[in-house]
Amino acid sequence: MSGPDFSVAVPPSGYRWWYLDGLSADGQRGLTVIAFVGSVFSPYYASARRRQGEVAPERFCAINVALYGPDRTAWAMTERSDRTLTRSAQHFTLGPSALHWDGTTLTVAVEEVTVPWPRRLRGEIRFTPSLFPGYSEPLTRDQAHLWTPIAPRGHLEVAFANPALRWEGHGYLDSNSGATPLESAFRQWTWARGNAGDRTFLCYDAERRNGEEHRFMLEFDGAGRLHRHPCPPRHGLKAGLWGVPLTVHGDEGYPPRLRRRYEDTPFYNRSEVETTLQGERLVMVNEGLDLDRFKSRWVQTLLPFRMPRRA
Repeated sequence: MSGPDFSVAVPPSGYRWWYLDGLSADGQRGLTVIAFVGSVFSPYYASARRRQGEVAPERFCAINVALYGPDRTAWAMTERSDRTLTRSAQHFTLGPSALHWDGTTLTVAVEEVTVPWPRRLRGEIRFTPSLFPGYSEPLTRDQAHLWTPIAPRGHLEVAFANPALRWEGHGYLDSNSGATPLESAFRQWTWARGNAGDRTFLCYDAERRNGEEHRFMLEFDGAGRLHRHPCPPRHGLKAGLWGVPLTVHGDEGYPPRLRRRYEDTPFYNRSEVETTLQGERLVMVNEGLDLDRFKSRWVQTLLPFRMPRRA
């Protein structure tokens, strides 16, 4: 396997997303891009499933773009139907934005409007992977949910006209897929990724809906070889305003440090943290997700303010 395949079929009421994130070389900026077929955090998709049972995921798609930095922060996530969706193995277009894989580089052309304050978000992101492990991890025993670290590291170039910014750094690309809604399979999870020199570390700590835990850490060394390790201990850091636990994994005796909060929501957080893994101090993008909160009625009521929908 090399690169994303945007043409993969998604089962009814299931989902698939492609996730790209990156940090600038100077440590000052970050970004996240997620392209969804069957948007897992969509209140519209969740409502349709409750009413109809099986629903075509293509009716609920989105491209989420988030920019982080000391002077430029922006968020866009407009949901759209299959009327504006076109995808093939190499290309994913939704409304005015698109992702294209040419065999070497993933190019993301962004043309969106931010929320909650509407501003134009226009630019280009280019990610050139340096590693393709060809590895996937089943997240449930029945293999209905799958995580694939497509390219754990690579070079990232960012150029935006609105807002005006330009930077380079390192990036990461993966994909998640599921045959059932995310909240039906999991209660919560924490995920993190980061580089320590020529080593890349990925931590996954998921609690399944039946109470089982699925915890592991992957290390890709300088030659691209995969090493699997037990997940290091959890360390708790101060939660944000909404109280979703901020849990960071790291070696015993080496407390992690919160560098920056990227997202603090009623059911999800994304942060930049500093921790120690296998004796290496590194900066990681760290995410926490509480799916019990996500499916609660009060959270579902709030979500449209962050995720408007266009037919």
